[in-house]
Amino acid sequence: MTASLSQRDFTLEPADTERLANLTGALDAHLRQIELRTGTEIANRGNVFRVIGEAEAAGATERLLRQLYEDAGSETLTPQVVDARLGEANLEQLAVETAAQAQEVAIRVKRGTVKGRGPNQARYLHAIATHDINFGIGPAGTGKTFLAVASAVEALNTSRVQRIVLVRPAVEAGEKLGFLPGDLSQKVDPYLRPLYDALYEMLGVEKVAKLIEKSVIEIAPLAYMRGRTLNDAYVILDEAQNTTVEQMKMFLTRIGFGTTAVVTGDLSQVDLPRHVKSGLRDALEVLKDVEGISFTLFNARDVVRHPLVARIVRAYDGRDAEAGAATALR
Repeated sequence: MTASLSQRDFTLEPADTERLANLTGALDAHLRQIELRTGTEIANRGNVFRVIGEAEAAGATERLLRQLYEDAGSETLTPQVVDARLGEANLEQLAVETAAQAQEVAIRVKRGTVKGRGPNQARYLHAIATHDINFGIGPAGTGKTFLAVASAVEALNTSRVQRIVLVRPAVEAGEKLGFLPGDLSQKVDPYLRPLYDALYEMLGVEKVAKLIEKSVIEIAPLAYMRGRTLNDAYVILDEAQNTTVEQMKMFLTRIGFGTTAVVTGDLSQVDLPRHVKSGLRDALEVLKDVEGISFTLFNARDVVRHPLVARIVRAYDGRDAEAGAATALR
């Protein structure tokens, strides 16, 4: 154990197996939720606990566990209740301050364990686990959407949320929706295919179809979000560079209690008309200092596809930089 870490050992009294199970949650889900939000490691044998982390975080986590154990004697603890207690304990800022020491986030899904490849992906996963609204911005192939979907599937599997809502702006790139065959759902599906692909890899085709049929997974165009409030949900807005400023504001204000939102996009691939400002670019400027919102910026080094993809991204970035410099000199 390094000098920067603190270890706190304590016993929760009175010994009560039902209260203990209420505190830890199914498969220790509540403990893992607290670990991710505080950047600590929690271990227990019965009602004897050990918390390891930065001194302030470890002390705050011990106090929180003691309070939750007391509450567990009179109420049923849920992920939403634990989340509320974390907020009341003012641990949001603490999570930001201790992010550098936070443990690696490993997501457990059907395909196995998903971890971040490289520091940016690791920071992205930790940010998603510790913030209610998250932005992942960068080129194709950096894992923005895949990791967001993996996090959503894990949250659903552990009952931290009741449903997953996947959203995309239906912006045409050379084609018009009205000329595509089928009803509205069939017209929009091609724009949502990357989200389907990630879900199929995480859950399998048959299970995804059943969850969509039961409305546990909802896939919708961005326009259908107006007027809604989403509680106890995991919401992912993909291809957010193609939202307008008004659409982005509308989407972000749909977020309700117990909901996590992840916004992904690539500012180098905007399909909006030239005179329309991207809502993603605007959000990056307006919200960059808002507490509780995280921004993870990816670059060509984070591309995990074929090595040529990273070279292609760098080539286009270089050309755009040269064009920008030439414009500035005119």
